[in-house]
Amino acid sequence: MADAEQEPDLGLLIGRLGRALQDELFTRLAEQGHPDVRPRHGTVLAILPPTGARATELARRSGQHKQIVTVIVDELERLGYVRREADPKDRRAKLVVPTDDGLDEIGKARAILAGIEDRHRDDLGDDVFRTFKAALAHVTRSQRDWDATEPHTG
Repeated sequence: MADAEQEPDLGLLIGRLGRALQDELFTRLAEQGHPDVRPRHGTVLAILPPTGARATELARRSGQHKQIVTVIVDELERLGYVRREADPKDRRAKLVVPTDDGLDEIGKARAILAGIEDRHRDDLGDDVFRTFKAALAHVTRSQRDWDATEPHTG
């Protein structure tokens, strides 16, 4: 089989899936009153609890460096989606807390993503979709641990 005819590799498939999901999600969010939210903002908004979290916790949960999360939080604060508040457990620390607009965006994003999943579940059937999602989660976990399982070659 010629190179141009080969099936796309895992990286290409997942990249295409991610971009297509983001395109639909952020187009629909814009239509529903959140035109300034960008895919990078999902790094924080997708994991931000209603009661807030420290930036260090958001970095850990997202797998991003704290500096990147801080830049995203700064952007979200300027856009009015989050605010920083003193952490009641440690007044020196700050919590990133969603505003009413932030909570609205988070709720709408979750509903849009649930609709996308429902559409694919309807297309594939419940069993196949559940198996696909479980396999994708497994591959994702396995890939995240690549450097702990593979010897590095120079």
